[in-house]
Amino acid sequence: MSLQGKTAVITGSNSGIGLGVAREMARAGASVVLNSFTDRDEDHALAASIAEEFGVVARYIKADMSKGDECRQLITDAGGCDILINNAGIQHVAPIDEFPADKWDAIIAINMNSAFHTMAAALPVMRERGWGRVVNIASAHGLTASPYKAAYVAAKHGVVGMTKTVALETAQEPITCNAICPGYVLTPLVEAQIPDTMKEYDMSREEVIKNVMLKRQPSKEFATVEQMGGTAVFLCSDAAAQITGTTISIDGGWTAL
Repeated sequence: MSLQGKTAVITGSNSGIGLGVAREMARAGASVVLNSFTDRDEDHALAASIAEEFGVVARYIKADMSKGDECRQLITDAGGCDILINNAGIQHVAPIDEFPADKWDAIIAINMNSAFHTMAAALPVMRERGWGRVVNIASAHGLTASPYKAAYVAAKHGVVGMTKTVALETAQEPITCNAICPGYVLTPLVEAQIPDTMKEYDMSREEVIKNVMLKRQPSKEFATVEQMGGTAVFLCSDAAAQITGTTISIDGGWTAL
């Protein structure tokens, strides 16, 4: 599943799922554009390390995904976009009647609106280049719901809906648009939560993972960022040329319940 000659833009990709996807894209031969809202030396060093490891062109471009104009400028600054991976996201948990309005606005902007802006900017570029792939990182919460996550659930459902719409709009073109819906993925952020959760519940690491963090994930195993990246690479390959407008769940059976 070679992606040689393609350029992949991955939002929110200096850590976690986004970085895992970027690395697998690079492993498949694609040039990659990393992104986040910071502009640190380590961000650019991360891109340089990917370039050296995989022998591809890799760059880091700062863009705040809460701002529509910066989302669109990211695509322009990339200088080419054959593959767009919308991954940027944040979370806040609270009952809806106590949900801070600014948190609602930020989650909707970063988790959903950013995908609208990047897709709107990228599709003309893909049409000009005669080929394109969009992979939106949604969530199990794009297919089901949990209490206290109104903004996140709303945003991820919106991403799934946009995915279907864009797929229909590009159905007769060599462009596909799909969504990956992960359950719990073992990222550095999740890993960092385990010790505090062990203390809170007075449980072992194994008990916390199985009975608290993965309570809704029937496999009782985290997905990995490499699995996320591998699935994204597949969706960008020729083998997936007739897969469009759908969701692929990487959730250990969560949405089968």
